[in-house]
Amino acid sequence: MATTTTIVPSGGPVAGSRSFLSRLRDGDEIARLITFLFAASVVLITALLVYELWQGSALPRHQFGLNFFRTSVWDPVFDQFGALPFIYGTLVTSAVALLIAVPLGIGAAIFLAELAPLRLSDTLEFFIDLLAAVPSVIYGLLGIFIVVPLMRNGIQPQLKQYLGFLPLFKGPAYGLGFLTAGVVLAIMIIPYIISVSREILLSVPRDQREAALALGSTRWESTWKVVVPFARTGIIGSVFLALARALGETMAVTMVIGNTPVISPSLLSPGDSIASVIASQFKEATGELYTQSLIELGLVLFLLTFILNGLARLMIVITSQRGSGTGLA
Repeated sequence: MATTTTIVPSGGPVAGSRSFLSRLRDGDEIARLITFLFAASVVLITALLVYELWQGSALPRHQFGLNFFRTSVWDPVFDQFGALPFIYGTLVTSAVALLIAVPLGIGAAIFLAELAPLRLSDTLEFFIDLLAAVPSVIYGLLGIFIVVPLMRNGIQPQLKQYLGFLPLFKGPAYGLGFLTAGVVLAIMIIPYIISVSREILLSVPRDQREAALALGSTRWESTWKVVVPFARTGIIGSVFLALARALGETMAVTMVIGNTPVISPSLLSPGDSIASVIASQFKEATGELYTQSLIELGLVLFLLTFILNGLARLMIVITSQRGSGTGLA
């Protein structure tokens, strides 16, 4: 008697269900699903945060429109709110911090990655990471008890005496102000620039260094003309990361900037920033328009830091890919 044999294709539903059940039994699908949910939760939280900030700032957007960013008046008594003094203060203090921190941070990173003995480099890196983990309120206390008196009694009078003809250094020496806040911010972000830039420099292939040395370059020439240009994109990324930290810094800046919503060309003048005005006034905000204006400032700050962090991560990834040979040549 002839027999009929039924062949089930290997890719059919039976095999597929068995394969799925076996993976499920082994835990692969469960682990993949759980980790996917963890990753998706980050995106969901970010989206919810943007949504809440957007919804919570509807009133000033409708009432002021773009004038909110062009007006310098901040008067809760008469419900007049303009973000320009705080945007100005945030940008000025961050610029001062970068002018101080970038050369110091990159120079220290080059020393640690290229010139320092390994043991010394690792020891200093430990203390640098420790400084990066110090709470910002500690830096604020450092600013109040050390930087502010130093500025008021020493540095600012000297700047006024020798550079007072410049608009940047006119006005009374209060100690508090844009310059002091920028110095404190610089102290805070230097460890970030050093740490990230050092890792970027260490990711440069050894062949690049050896080729430069084989052609007769000195150690410094190979570092400055080969290693640093190769890592330039990642170093710029570390600067953007530090800038994002400076833009969003709250407590330390609040303690030393003076908390005065003015636009002044003088770095000696007291001022205010987006983060500091939110921290100092949100608790006392009484009206709906007042509260939502502060929330809109928070939305602006969030978007600024989000964009800067994205650019920084992109630059660091590009440099890492170049170093591993998987990206741009």
